Amino acid sequence: MPVVSSESVLALKRRARRINRALAEKYPYAHAELDFTNPFELLVATVLSAQTTDVTVNQITPLLFQNYPDARAMAEADPSRLEEIIKPTGFFRAKSRNLIALATRLVDEFNGVVPGRLEDLVTLPGVGRKTANVVLGNAFGIPGITVDTHFGRLARRFGWTQSEDPVQIESDVAELFEPKDWTMLSHRVVFHGRRVCHSRKPACGACPVANWCPSYGMGETDPVKAAKLLKYELAPGSEALLAELLAETHRAAEIRMASRKRTL
Repeated sequence: MPVVSSESVLALKRRARRINRALAEKYPYAHAELDFTNPFELLVATVLSAQTTDVTVNQITPLLFQNYPDARAMAEADPSRLEEIIKPTGFFRAKSRNLIALATRLVDEFNGVVPGRLEDLVTLPGVGRKTANVVLGNAFGIPGITVDTHFGRLARRFGWTQSEDPVQIESDVAELFEPKDWTMLSHRVVFHGRRVCHSRKPACGACPVANWCPSYGMGETDPVKAAKLLKYELAPGSEALLAELLAETHRAAEIRMASRKRTL
């Protein structure tokens, strides 16, 4: 449920920015968790990530991009072969149609190159504001707020918005932060949502922003019990991975990919 607050706009902005600073201290290694080497790969991976996990997408994209390294190759893809590769991500028939249509549009309208403008990206099949902002922020360095299910949930818990609508959430949160912070804020909030502030049972007792969160107490508040709810590199037994990420934040994506491969 959204948190209803009587605090002033200035107080809300100050609290929001304090939360962002705390998350930055907790996750100095936050980054896009989809693997990519260029804008086309990130665009395709983000489209595939709908209704599935980044882990699943990252497992199939090496083979996908080996077969279809660019928009021209994907535009000419055999639908049945493409469906076979992306099937683990779910809704594979619809996603296959969207990817072929998206690639065809890139070839026909943008000479096979992913455009770097929001207004162009959202015209592509299967691409909404969330996907567009992911691509702009991470492939082009253009600030954007990415509102996925994790970001929306935490924005409401933090009292930054009361809306369920992604576009309204984006607008509400954008009012609280400088544009230069939007992309990294998105990464930090999503990281926190996946590791600590879970949908059903948030680990409130192990939360670095508990002091500034109006929703504190809706989850497990006992520190020992809460610690057992943490996931990924924060999970019990993952201390070595966390230490490596903190020591080499610039290699976070590489370290994460290597860690995932070891556990497959």
